[in-house]
Amino acid sequence: MTKETTIKIFEQKQIRTSWNEDEEKWYFSIIDVIEVLTGTDRPRKYWNDLKTKLNNEGSELSEKIGQLKMQSADGKNYKTDVADTEQLFRLIQSIPSPKAEPFKMWIAKVARERIDEIEDPEIGIDRLLETYLRKGYSKEWINQRLKSIEIRKELTDEWEKRGVEKGQEFAILTNDITQAWSGFTTKEYKKHKDLKKENLRDNMTNLELVLNMLAEASTTEISKEKKPKTFTENRKIARQGGTIAGNTRKEIEQKTGKNVVSNFNTKQLEQKKQNDSLNE
Repeated sequence: MTKETTIKIFEQKQIRTSWNEDEEKWYFSIIDVIEVLTGTDRPRKYWNDLKTKLNNEGSELSEKIGQLKMQSADGKNYKTDVADTEQLFRLIQSIPSPKAEPFKMWIAKVARERIDEIEDPEIGIDRLLETYLRKGYSKEWINQRLKSIEIRKELTDEWEKRGVEKGQEFAILTNDITQAWSGFTTKEYKKHKDLKKENLRDNMTNLELVLNMLAEASTTEISKEKKPKTFTENRKIARQGGTIAGNTRKEIEQKTGKNVVSNFNTKQLEQKKQNDSLNE
């Protein structure tokens, strides 16, 4: 079963989702949905109470709810209750909320967009481009980001070919690469930029993205040549690929006298750019 975990946005609120490629359907975090619809600061308690109510009414819905591991605010993955689109529509009927109808339309749109993207991958790229433009990213940065996605996909395809498992093993290798080129673990890097749930790459500067791409592309090429057979061998290659970019980073810093790894996140970078323009 191939799964892709991502975060969708409804009215500026994050909803964790997972796409099941085999079933061709989305699964949504119920806790996130309840928090969006009700505004409660205790969505878990609300869901537990609702499950009890549904069971007492003889509904079989809660019994059919599955669980998937999803990333929490602390960066760790925990099992959480999830519902597919059909289950979610039924669940929403039990939650009194003025946002119910617009949320149903949003769910249908998310489902339709994914099917469209499968039929024509260029649609997904165009939507991603539009999303970044709306967020205020420059076209130069967006081009780098789209290229970084391509390079990342080549790396993960290579990892899968070498028997690396998605999830924790992917995360460990990514962490090895990041630490080798930047000097930070992934967690430390996000903390350095004051990030929580936000995507780290979406908050990198152009130069940070370029070095991250160099690290991942180098890892891919070394792996293709060495053909690692164990996870330990994959970790060694990940560090080697990261070190190539790490040496480049150190040389740039030596020549410029500036740190390459910025502590600015996207919002801060945009504000800095505006301030610099006013001071010119």
